[in-house]
Amino acid sequence: MGTAVFDSVFHAEGVEVLRTPPQAPRANAFAERWVRTVRRECLDRIPIYHTRHLFTVLHEYLAHDNQHRPHQGRGQRPPDRHAVPAPVTDLGAVRVRRRKVVHGLDQRL
Repeated sequence: MGTAVFDSVFHAEGVEVLRTPPQAPRANAFAERWVRTVRRECLDRIPIYHTRHLFTVLHEYLAHDNQHRPHQGRGQRPPDRHAVPAPVTDLGAVRVRRRKVVHGLDQRL
């Protein structure tokens, strides 16, 4: 099946297909930057055991990136938030609690 079939599906949905040259890492700088960030902040730090575990880790990272992680280009707001972030909390007055986000492997997998 050629790429023309995929292109026709995208065109039917009103999506413009942009062709990038092969082996040109700077052709899609936004995607390349995101992949590099995911690898550096997440995948290079966690041993991935199988495909299902990979999808679980990526799902948790994506939720963190879109809902909690501050982005400089958006005034320190995550992509899913439009309001201005809350003021900085004095850590001397608040107890910091760690929360496990990516859970261990389930033996039933």
